Amino acid sequence: MVSVPFSDHCDPLVSSAEEFDFLVNYLRADMEHRDWKYLEIRPVDGRFEGGRQAAGFYPASSFHFHRVNLRPSLGEIFESLDKDSVQRRVQRAERADLSYETGRPEELLREFYGLLVQTRGRHGVPPQPYNWFRNLTDCMGDALQVRVAYKDQLPIAAVLTLRFRKTVYYKYGCSDAKYHKLGAMPALLWKTIEDSKANGSEELDLGRSDYDNKGLVAFKDHWTHNRSRLIYWRYPMTSPLAATEGWKLKLIKGVFAIMPERLRISAGHLMYRHIG
Repeated sequence: MVSVPFSDHCDPLVSSAEEFDFLVNYLRADMEHRDWKYLEIRPVDGRFEGGRQAAGFYPASSFHFHRVNLRPSLGEIFESLDKDSVQRRVQRAERADLSYETGRPEELLREFYGLLVQTRGRHGVPPQPYNWFRNLTDCMGDALQVRVAYKDQLPIAAVLTLRFRKTVYYKYGCSDAKYHKLGAMPALLWKTIEDSKANGSEELDLGRSDYDNKGLVAFKDHWTHNRSRLIYWRYPMTSPLAATEGWKLKLIKGVFAIMPERLRISAGHLMYRHIG
């Protein structure tokens, strides 16, 4: 059991150490009667860390975690961004005369998904099923927004965000590699910041990044200096991934990278119900 599957982080809904102890002890007891291999909690802060260790939870994996403070003025936020990798690329997008659409209609979602399939192919991983995103739009309502950038009516980049209270969550970003030089992705993120500020949000959550994904970590570092460590805790302790698994993962990614698009989509439909 994971709290919550497909979420980068999810603090236990407790307000005291006593409540935390009751929750994890109940789950550990319930685990004996269910077909669970482990329990995993994904807290965003260090609360109850002593309680986690006392309950037999161990650090299972860790990631970089980036957040953008939206409380300063737009001008102050823009000036804090990396000049070469963000500011100039946003200005480049303005000169490229790109157009933008924001919302959650079916057509916009399909354009987003087409770009997502391309991007996941470049990364050597299958895309999430289309119905996953359709269900998200149905369940989240106006809290979900899709933003798509166009060049001459051709979709070239897209992002999907969620909003809860005063935080906006950057969940998915994708693009057509042929148009990267136009700066569409930085422009979309900047528009996300502008829209989030206008709606009263105070933070943009850029999510987790694997330590070895240096390109993604560098990209997020260009947007914020607020980088912290995100640790997932599991019970019981499980063996770390064997070193021999590394080459297998690279091989699988290589296969997905050259797999025809239709097969990658089918693979994603079959696989994602079993991971998270």
